Amino acid sequence: MQIMADVGGIPGKNCRGFCEYCYFKNVRETKILGCKNCPPGQIGCSHCTTDTNMKRDYFPAYQVLSTLQTNIFQTEIPKDTLVNITGDGDVSCYPHLLELTQGICDMGLSSHLGYTSGKGIDDPAIVDKLINNNVIETTFTAFSTDPVLRKKWMHDPTPEASIESLKRFCESCDVHAASIIIPGVNDGEELARTCEDLESWGAKALILMRFANTRNQGLILNSDPVIPGIKEQTLDEFEQIVRNTAKEYNLRVTGTPICDPETDSPYALSKDKNKEYLEILTDIRAESTIITSKISAPYIEKILENLNATDYVNVVATEQEIACLITEDDLKALDLEEVKDTVIIPGRCFVHDLRAEEIFRADGRFRLVHRGPDMLTLDGEMTGSMDKNDVLKNELMAFEELIELINYMGVHI
Repeated sequence: MQIMADVGGIPGKNCRGFCEYCYFKNVRETKILGCKNCPPGQIGCSHCTTDTNMKRDYFPAYQVLSTLQTNIFQTEIPKDTLVNITGDGDVSCYPHLLELTQGICDMGLSSHLGYTSGKGIDDPAIVDKLINNNVIETTFTAFSTDPVLRKKWMHDPTPEASIESLKRFCESCDVHAASIIIPGVNDGEELARTCEDLESWGAKALILMRFANTRNQGLILNSDPVIPGIKEQTLDEFEQIVRNTAKEYNLRVTGTPICDPETDSPYALSKDKNKEYLEILTDIRAESTIITSKISAPYIEKILENLNATDYVNVVATEQEIACLITEDDLKALDLEEVKDTVIIPGRCFVHDLRAEEIFRADGRFRLVHRGPDMLTLDGEMTGSMDKNDVLKNELMAFEELIELINYMGVHI
């Protein structure tokens, strides 16, 4: 179990400047997206409004520890609970990191440093102090172990110190390294060198991330390319990189948005070899339309086909590749003739319920719109510490929840 310790931070400011490939680099205006957390009659909340989420400076350590203690007192947590130190800035740049980890250690708990680039660590000796403060796990953006590439693409002021820090973390705790793969920059031979270093240092896992450079790949806050001129990497090309890397190195290699060769995610239930697990699920007894992403659609269709439910449940894909990043613009582009009287949208998509209803009734046909489960599957950022049974259990629970919603709210056949 993990409990969050949010240290705040502002992208670009509290991370020693944007990395060249940073998602937030081009975000300069307020956007109010709408989401499931908004009040019923109000579009926009602290979760889905850009301004709200981009103006949180780092919180003082005493405030983070006080909030953490309150959460602990309100929740019965196991003794092996891990405190995930996270924020919108770079955790390694948090000026009170040693104080915070010491405070967590004094509570008798261990810490996980959430995504950090290491750009805030000028002296690798700090790593030893963090380890002494019971930091037992780290998610570290490696990008490359070549200091020249780190300096150019991450604008790392002390790349050699960051790489040495990564090495020390690998030698002393569980490191889940992460690399956003930019075609022609840190793939190929460069990726091989990085993997060789991580393997020799003792890293536990590596998460490969496909670079997002267009709106339909997830740039919903600003549609301008993060890096103009970068060749788009197809899903098949990216998946092959993940599989080849997993086969070549003694690392637990996963990819996002696809794939995890060890657990068959995302959508392990769509694989023919796992078809037998679908027998556990309740029969589908009603009609509905499932709205999802371009990536998820084929997987969900295959599962529905194996459930013998495609005659009355159809899947409509948006151009957006990530389901939780679907916005009202994505829904407006859909052909309503394909949509049945009951519509299920992704639970976490950035669309207010009122807007969704307006969009799906724009042709004069009254449709019921409901949110499905927050997640139907898990991507490589989550499965790196899971086994196949964990993934299948999560998917079965999510699809059972989806089926119950279809049967309860859909038009019965």
